[in-house]
Amino acid sequence: MDNIVILDCGSQYTQLIARRVREMKVHSEILPWDATIEQIMSRTPTGLIVSGGPRSVLEPDSPRLAEGFFDLKLPILGICYGMQLTALRYGGTVRRSAAREYGRATLVVTNGECPFFAGVPERSQVWMSHGDDVEKVPAGFVPTAVSEDGVVAGMRTPDDHITAVQFHPEVSHTEKGAELLGNFLFKICGCKGDWDLGDWAEKMKDEIRAAVGEDKVICGLSGGVDSSVAAALTAAAIGDRLQCIFVNNGLLRAGEAEEVLASYKQMKLNVAYVDAGEKFVKGLAGVIDPEKKRKIIGETFIRIFEEEARKIKGARWLLQGTLYPDVIESGQRKGAAVIKSHHNVGGLPKDMNLSLLEPLRELFKDEGRAVGRLLGVPENIVRRHPFPGPGLAVRCLGDITREKLEILRAADKIYLEEINRAGLYDEIWQAFAVLLPVYTVGVMGDERTYARVCALRAITSRDGMTAEWYRMPHEVLARASTRICNEVRGVNRVVYDVTSKPPATVEWE
Repeated sequence: MDNIVILDCGSQYTQLIARRVREMKVHSEILPWDATIEQIMSRTPTGLIVSGGPRSVLEPDSPRLAEGFFDLKLPILGICYGMQLTALRYGGTVRRSAAREYGRATLVVTNGECPFFAGVPERSQVWMSHGDDVEKVPAGFVPTAVSEDGVVAGMRTPDDHITAVQFHPEVSHTEKGAELLGNFLFKICGCKGDWDLGDWAEKMKDEIRAAVGEDKVICGLSGGVDSSVAAALTAAAIGDRLQCIFVNNGLLRAGEAEEVLASYKQMKLNVAYVDAGEKFVKGLAGVIDPEKKRKIIGETFIRIFEEEARKIKGARWLLQGTLYPDVIESGQRKGAAVIKSHHNVGGLPKDMNLSLLEPLRELFKDEGRAVGRLLGVPENIVRRHPFPGPGLAVRCLGDITREKLEILRAADKIYLEEINRAGLYDEIWQAFAVLLPVYTVGVMGDERTYARVCALRAITSRDGMTAEWYRMPHEVLARASTRICNEVRGVNRVVYDVTSKPPATVEWE
């Protein structure tokens, strides 16, 4: 089996590179930038990719690859930081950019013989994100592309041992990104493209069995796609030694507890129900800071699981549906910046008494869904929109009260009903209501009101790493707004969020 090893220099897009490679049916895995040559070669790579990163190669303590990395007799692709690192290694000149390039840019291919650019137009749109650039290409390298501003955007060695680009072919905003990565995989590395998620699922079952041994595993089911797929995968690996626990944290949507319990019964999972809503809401009383909310919720979850684990002889593991976007945004990698902590990553207490089992942590959301379908997870679970682990706590801005949660539940229910009524649910990656800590003046029945503001959000995305706000039909927004203001006591104004990611995140907190 072909394998592409990606050296992670801390880029927010590193796992996206791996995902794009897998989409082309080539196996890929990620190692940290300081992996040894022995660690790299133990993966029997067919090719190597060096990712971008948030640091400057001009900083003395920025990531550097193992001595001898560039001497490996394998094709190498350097992306952004990877290109700058390559230039420095071979005597080129890297400088601070006169103006940081971030966002869409025009690429001009200057070397038509380069196999990396085979079949790509001379001019195309790419995605840039860098503060340094290569001022002088190293001796022995051939420039292959420039940006419209004349900045070096690509170079290679004549034997194609090394290819490097300043832009990000893995990002969907790069028009010909798939073709470019495909050229590296198939024309330069000679990959066959014979790997799929079915192979990954079988391998992961074996890894779960090896890790767990004869122990029992507790699964913290949330009702979402991620934990449900993780449970199905682990149950397929160890059978009835998986004990699932569904915790009603009091932060779920309207009718959600009953709905998900029915789904888990259909999946024939062993599920214990714990009603802990009072404990969660009480613990969040008066807390406004979103990071504190997430950490309180994360620790409360773990403590409940530990309490349940003590009732199960042989329980040593806590299974979670952590996905890689959670890991990336929580900064759990060398050189990565923290955007926000996730309750199942950055919010875990240090003195937790259970070992973590996270079989999906190298997958993106759509890959998790695909694995779920392979495992026979019911479609009503697989197609559900993502729902954050902290639930409505991060959609109810400010402090948490039962009154505010009930207002938010009612508004969210109406919004989703109107989206389903219009047949738009499957077109949208995620849609939800947010209750703002703002009051506005309104008029109802000829009387003045002073009530809350509800924001509606809907986005489209391929992977959750970037997202565009959904162009919701005005008639759907009008119906949702009218119903929310008429049916939800305490709301007199509805607004629609038209911000993409970046600069915003999907959730408001």
